[in-house]
Amino acid sequence: MQNTAPDTRTRYRERLAPSLWLLVTVALAGPMVSLIFVPIGSTTFALIVGAAVSALLVLGAIAVTPVVRIDGDVLRAGRAHIEVRHLGEPVALIGEDARSARGPALPARGWHLIRGGIDGVVVVPNIDADDPVDTWTISTRTPDRLAAAIRAAKA
Repeated sequence: MQNTAPDTRTRYRERLAPSLWLLVTVALAGPMVSLIFVPIGSTTFALIVGAAVSALLVLGAIAVTPVVRIDGDVLRAGRAHIEVRHLGEPVALIGEDARSARGPALPARGWHLIRGGIDGVVVVPNIDADDPVDTWTISTRTPDRLAAAIRAAKA
């Protein structure tokens, strides 16, 4: 007897977390908050409040970052998802080609999940005639792996 259960394993997963410099910048809000609380209460209280604010802001910045993943035959990029059978051949881009794909060559009728500080981009054409979206442009730190995972999910 043949196994007819759909393949739902995760082929690719990447959290588009902010860069270290952005997290450091966010964490600098804590000392500023501490300075606000110094005149109100004790210095210890101000330091505790500042440290708590820094920790909460850094954890919040990481928690709200989008995830790109391929579960079975579905590509999920942030809140959007599409079955890979509706996608054409993915193109992995880095360097100047990726900069162009994120900027001047960015299609107006496409789905874009672009994050600053992440150089790589995968551009995938949408071949579904009923879908108004032409292409999917997705930031990724490993464009070759994402493109290969899309191809593997289609096979």
